[in-house]
Amino acid sequence: MNIPFLGHRHDRSGTAALPADPESIAALLSECELLRSQADEAGVRLDDTPASLEALDQVVPRWRDDAEILPRLGNDAGLYLGTVVVRTVPGAAWRIRPDGEPVVRLASGREVEVVESGREWATSGVPELSQLYAEVSEF
Repeated sequence: MNIPFLGHRHDRSGTAALPADPESIAALLSECELLRSQADEAGVRLDDTPASLEALDQVVPRWRDDAEILPRLGNDAGLYLGTVVVRTVPGAAWRIRPDGEPVVRLASGREVEVVESGREWATSGVPELSQLYAEVSEF
């Protein structure tokens, strides 16, 4: 997922730095319109909490039959996972890699490729989003 409008500024480590307003970027990355629409149709409220990840894991994956929706939904699932992590895990923040891929950087310095995890979840359901959150929140 390349997000060109975020720019190509880099910090000293060579990692793309977020623009001056990281809260705006976090809000943008949390939109996840397709996932929110699918969740709403299934009666799941996405309130940016770990409990909502558990609820998503229980949704019947009707999207797996639609090759057009599947990649977009996977991206949204990863961005939503990242949103929950950033909003609930102390020290977690969005980072944009030089290739334009958004990742979550934890206080420990570890980077989590949430979009790739979301794609795997959308395709196969494994690993579950709530399981990924539990693993990430331990660091």
